[in-house]
Amino acid sequence: MLTFSTDDLPAKDRFDHWVEVRGKQLFGVTIELERAKRHDFRGHFSATALGGATLAEMYASTYHVSRTRADIARMPGDSLCISQQVRGPGWMDIGRGRVHSVTNSTLVVSHSDMPYAGIPKRTDGFHFRALKIPLAGREQLAGAARNLEHEPLVQGLRLTKLIAAGFAALFEQGARFADPAAAVTNLGQLALLARGQVTPGSPESRAALHFGQFHAAQQALVQNLHRSDLSPALVANVLGLSVRQIHILFEPSGESFSRTVTRLRLAEAHKQLRMDPNRPVADIAFSCGFDSLATFYRVFRRAYGLTPRDVREGDS
Repeated sequence: MLTFSTDDLPAKDRFDHWVEVRGKQLFGVTIELERAKRHDFRGHFSATALGGATLAEMYASTYHVSRTRADIARMPGDSLCISQQVRGPGWMDIGRGRVHSVTNSTLVVSHSDMPYAGIPKRTDGFHFRALKIPLAGREQLAGAARNLEHEPLVQGLRLTKLIAAGFAALFEQGARFADPAAAVTNLGQLALLARGQVTPGSPESRAALHFGQFHAAQQALVQNLHRSDLSPALVANVLGLSVRQIHILFEPSGESFSRTVTRLRLAEAHKQLRMDPNRPVADIAFSCGFDSLATFYRVFRRAYGLTPRDVREGDS
């Protein structure tokens, strides 16, 4: 992983370093900020290689950013880009009078070598994530991705939700994927499917949909762990799938729906036991969705070889 923070630099050098080293040399973009605001500039950046692609994340003070024709000629990328403005709304100007609104959590799918200008709406900084998938050697994606202009995905649509779930999984799970390259390709295919660039019924699109549905199901589990009535039917209703489809989604993982739920609940309980040592064990167990304290103690000991009290005393 590559990480960088302007906190390690003198205040007077922070913005200039970010512009030259991070902006021009790393991203191939032009960064602008009023001179009076440069002394207070701060930025934090990380990049990780995964499955032949790059995951990048940054937190920074507000500024204007653009990728001009000159930037593209100087540093072509030939990549499919999936990005998310996690925080820090603004506008994206893609030329010829076309300006898109970008709100918090908006996902944008584009080819890296299409120009744009980003204009912030606020002045309290931003949080940004991006997946950059090189197209060389990925003919499955290349033809559909090249010359794809920057366009936000419509929030709330089914495909957008699947892409958001898969995108979050890549950032949160990273190298824990059994096949990171396949995960990256599936997410890229899903993004192109959402942009209407690939055939919906192809084997590649079906695999991509399965990828997105599985991670959306996992996301639904995490969001509903506190519910003792968490069931395949509940998740099926959230995703708009049948109960049978939910069970099929979990088959390739080698772990059934119910076992996945129990594992996630135990992990959350384990974390809470360490983080909140004064909270009653029963409160933690029930907040994680266990409807029986006896069941919680039994499965906890079977999973960790320890009691909840052992965990609090630092044995694990």
